[in-house]
Amino acid sequence: MIIVTGSVATTPDNHERILALSLEHVARSRAEPGCIAHNVHVDCENGHRLVFLEYWSDADALKTHFSVPVSQEFVRAVRQLADGSIEMTIFDSHPWPAS
Repeated sequence: MIIVTGSVATTPDNHERILALSLEHVARSRAEPGCIAHNVHVDCENGHRLVFLEYWSDADALKTHFSVPVSQEFVRAVRQLADGSIEMTIFDSHPWPAS
């Protein structure tokens, strides 16, 4: 399983717009093959930070997700609105204990 974490900083002026774009992106992504879960959360310690948590069946499903034009449009739109950079980390997860 592939786990993706990410975050984006918002401002009072753009928070609702970035949140709306993010919720649309999450809903679309959940319908993609290989998407196990795709969520966005408001950081409890910083209300102007959105945190993403995604679970994908494998790297190919994630690569396909990244290549979908609407996913690329989402990233471009959020980058234009964000208060700083977008952070993302990708993990290759294995069951524990390993069998």
